[in-house]
Amino acid sequence: MAFIDIFAVIVLVVAIASVIGVFVLLGMAPGHVARRRGHPFAEAVAVAGWVTLIFGFVLWPLAFIWAYVDVPARPGDKSGTTP
Repeated sequence: MAFIDIFAVIVLVVAIASVIGVFVLLGMAPGHVARRRGHPFAEAVAVAGWVTLIFGFVLWPLAFIWAYVDVPARPGDKSGTTP
């Protein structure tokens, strides 16, 4: 094998590893954001992030937006009001 063949294989391996790494980071991002923000449906957001990424990237931004959406307080919950 010539040097250029070895270099091409190394570049190919690095490119494949980079694509896999970016895919994993994108899949984990909505769930990580939801857990960090204390979202009550953090596990559902995490599953939605992976499912929408695997079965078509089109709806993945919706899972990411859902991770940032603040859930309104329940009626009768006094934690957000001042006396």
